[in-house]
Amino acid sequence: MIAHIQGKLVEKTPTEVVIDCNGVGYHINISLHTSTLLPNTDFVKLFTHLIIKEDSHSLYGFAEKSEKEIFKMLLTVSGIGAGIARTMLSSLEPKQIIQALASGDVGTIQSIKGIGGKTAQRVILDLKDKVLKIYDLDEVSISQNNTNRDEALSALEVLGFVRKASEKIVDKVVSENPDATVEVIIKQALKNL
Repeated sequence: MIAHIQGKLVEKTPTEVVIDCNGVGYHINISLHTSTLLPNTDFVKLFTHLIIKEDSHSLYGFAEKSEKEIFKMLLTVSGIGAGIARTMLSSLEPKQIIQALASGDVGTIQSIKGIGGKTAQRVILDLKDKVLKIYDLDEVSISQNNTNRDEALSALEVLGFVRKASEKIVDKVVSENPDATVEVIIKQALKNL
């Protein structure tokens, strides 16, 4: 198994990179999350996961070890392949996936392109306990936070703000102040919108 690759960044697109490592160019599939985290330098290091099939060897790279672990966890779910796992990590940040899994938020998982209701439920059913155990989360605080977050997002939407733009700001407020009430979240978000 190839644990990581570091070398000169030769090519970069939002979904793949080529890294030259001592004269060998490695083609590595990446998520949009990793793409945004790649430094603007020529020298990069990616944590990798190699998937070997009958007809191909595919290398997936991640800027953070935590993203790699979530990717590997997602692959254990029946019906989730490397492509869908990468799409999930491109659509949501790893923290958002962990929170959605821990709180059983089917809507968030289902909002990812290519994932239907049954698949979203299966992902949550298979991974919820693992996520709560691995990340040492308290299920009660996660679901309370998620409810406050959702209520704040709905209120901001009613006020005319675009949900996508609001989500980033609300998530930042919630991460800085996990016990924030809906009112506090909305007030802080309005200051930054």
